[in-house]
Amino acid sequence: MFSRVFLPAAVVTLLSPAAAFASENAPAFYDGALCKPPYTMQSATELYDAAEKLTKPDTSLLTAYVYKLPSDIGQDGFKTNEVVFAGSSVGVLIEGARADELAARYQLEPEKSSILGTSTKGYARVLPDAEQPTVEMGVVSIVARESDAIPGKTLLACEFVSHADLEALKALEGAN
Repeated sequence: MFSRVFLPAAVVTLLSPAAAFASENAPAFYDGALCKPPYTMQSATELYDAAEKLTKPDTSLLTAYVYKLPSDIGQDGFKTNEVVFAGSSVGVLIEGARADELAARYQLEPEKSSILGTSTKGYARVLPDAEQPTVEMGVVSIVARESDAIPGKTLLACEFVSHADLEALKALEGAN
């Protein structure tokens, strides 16, 4: 339904009855971006369904669904009110270019790939095997990425990437 590449997010207006729901579930969205609880398709779907109950997403980008919430849902000194679903990733858009700070806070390491030039700065940490939903199918990581495509924002996400997609990305980047 979504691709793994993220692009700029537009603002979506939220109706006031959803504000109470968003406030109650704010930690769940941010925690989802940190793979808490460990990522599964079911946990990602539950977060997606919760966001859908709040409002309709901005879908103009075709590569990501962005839900703008009425209040800050950030944690650990990071501000955000935008929840993102892209590919099989669940994340939030942090205000500012904060990838370095997110990497330090959440023990992320520099990525080896720029995802074919879509990120200008990226960090990731693969979850331990015990927290991988299905090791044979792919890899789940916490990622923080900055991109010229979303100026003034940093993606913080829990990202599942299949082994086939990882191999295809390696092949494409090796050809460049």
